[in-house]
Amino acid sequence: MAPPTLLAVLFPQVQSLDVTGPVEVFTGANNLCASRGRPRPYDVRTASPGGAPVRTSSGLLLTPDTALESVSEPGVVLVPGGEGTRLPQPEVVAWLAECAPRAQRVLSVCTGAFLLAEAGLLDGRRATTHWAQCAALAERFPGVDVDPDPVYVRDGKYATSAGVTAGIDLALAVVEEDAGRDAALEIARYLVVFLRRPGDQAQFSNQLAAQTARREPLREIQQWIVENPAADLSVEVLAARASLSPRQFARAFAAEVGIPPGRYVDRTRLEAARRLLEDKDAGVEETAQSCGFGTPEAMRRAFLRTLGVGPAEYRRRFRPRHPAEAE
Repeated sequence: MAPPTLLAVLFPQVQSLDVTGPVEVFTGANNLCASRGRPRPYDVRTASPGGAPVRTSSGLLLTPDTALESVSEPGVVLVPGGEGTRLPQPEVVAWLAECAPRAQRVLSVCTGAFLLAEAGLLDGRRATTHWAQCAALAERFPGVDVDPDPVYVRDGKYATSAGVTAGIDLALAVVEEDAGRDAALEIARYLVVFLRRPGDQAQFSNQLAAQTARREPLREIQQWIVENPAADLSVEVLAARASLSPRQFARAFAAEVGIPPGRYVDRTRLEAARRLLEDKDAGVEETAQSCGFGTPEAMRRAFLRTLGVGPAEYRRRFRPRHPAEAE
């Protein structure tokens, strides 16, 4: 039996990495399975309206395999993002509206979610996109339940992912389902990426989400907090390090960073704990101490309040298994 067609949709001003990242993953799965005497899971192809070459947003010229209108029964549809989604080609939207519902899976990367929404495919569904475009997606398509936090979101056969490299995470998740965890792990190693950021892991860190202070003393305080989550990070102590009164420091920090110092400390400690639980063998009690929570119960409350799960459950879900545990 022939493998299902995995069709990457191309259009002018597409983001090249949105295409090539997932395609490398799916092609890697094909090569790995073939080397082990197993059927290739995908027939990877690219298509554009009329089969015309397209210029990406970075200036690369991509030549598709076929014309989009010649493919009526795709197995998997991959819709990348890029500048070209701002004024989408009517032919692309019309093809998605007609043909994507017949596919086994429909995947989007970054602002490719806008094309799916334009085609009416995300109405009443949960979806995500690049964090900087989530508000625009929600405003433009109020029928879509936009979640700005996860790396990727699945709702039935439709899966939408965040900015650029999140498409690789989504592709690895699909390969894991189709070819097994060991195959996905080997591909991730070859591409030198993590296997894999879970879908509901946050898109970006506290340091990326927060602003960088303009003044050097406050920037130094931000970095010191990140490097010393277990230290006394009270406003009084931080203010003294910045040579400001506590009141002056709290006002200046909130004005320049965008959030109060206490909230920045809480987010930084939570992020540090998440990294330890994901990547290290540290237990919950050790993590709580090294990240400044004091007690496991205090850390558990912070996890439940922000993430909806406790530290032990978070570690079980998100810590990558050792290769020996691969299926």
